Amino acid sequence: MDWDKLRIFHAVADAGSLTHAGDMLHLSQSAVSRQIRALEEMLNTTLFHRHARGLILTEQGELLFDATRAMTRRLEAASARIKDSEEEVFGELKVTTTTGFGTLWLAPRLPTLYKRYPDLNIDLMLEERVLDLPMREADVAIRMKEPSQADLIRKRLMSVRMRLYATEAYLEAADPIDRLDQIGGHRLICQSPAAFQVAAGATLVQHLLTYATPKLLHVNNYFGVLQAVQSDLGIGVLPDYVAEFTPRLRRVLPDVESGEVPVFLAYPEELRQSKRVMAFRDFVQEEIVAHRRRVREEIA
Repeated sequence: MDWDKLRIFHAVADAGSLTHAGDMLHLSQSAVSRQIRALEEMLNTTLFHRHARGLILTEQGELLFDATRAMTRRLEAASARIKDSEEEVFGELKVTTTTGFGTLWLAPRLPTLYKRYPDLNIDLMLEERVLDLPMREADVAIRMKEPSQADLIRKRLMSVRMRLYATEAYLEAADPIDRLDQIGGHRLICQSPAAFQVAAGATLVQHLLTYATPKLLHVNNYFGVLQAVQSDLGIGVLPDYVAEFTPRLRRVLPDVESGEVPVFLAYPEELRQSKRVMAFRDFVQEEIVAHRRRVREEIA
């Protein structure tokens, strides 16, 4: 089959629209439509049901889309391997992680990576949705649970715990808090227990709310929680790694913390030899080792 026609079919099936596919391919709608008709005639089948809201794949179209999706994934993986020099690390690397971890842990450390590999370009995608690595929505993922997708290489990096933090200024001005049952006299800054977040964080918040009903500020990511805490608004439920780069924070109720939250790094099997992926993996592991060393020194 003509690869150009398959490429256009894949774009249409992915976009669900001739117009949107044409925009992505820089072709007119009529040109895209002609290619789809020609492919349907070649295969002697109907690939799309057409209706007012767009295009829906037929059963035969779904079969072909599965094939073009696999072909596209393999071509992208081959392209990634070809672009990786044997001795240099350069080009784009798509990294996905949560908003909180990406903003508060990863981004502050990226200058080290860029200094080492100035020709590496990181496309950092911060969202709670789990992107599909085998489908190359991203090259590398850092997630707060073990990935369930097949054909992934995964490595446990570290564990995180959710703890309570406030600024010195807030603690000096607010009522004393030496016991958990005093939490009701403070504003608790956290994600809503119903919001998408690590289960350990939601469990800790629910536990805190059983002691009293404090004044609440809900923020839908940990970066927002941190900004509110730094504005002296109350006591925040935050991951423990924020304290390293935020000297104004003081831990509140040191005996109160969540269960362990595992942090995993994962990437597709076909990128095992990618120089960019290996460089990023090694960088993250080195930063974690350095972080653990600093924690040990502080304790000592």
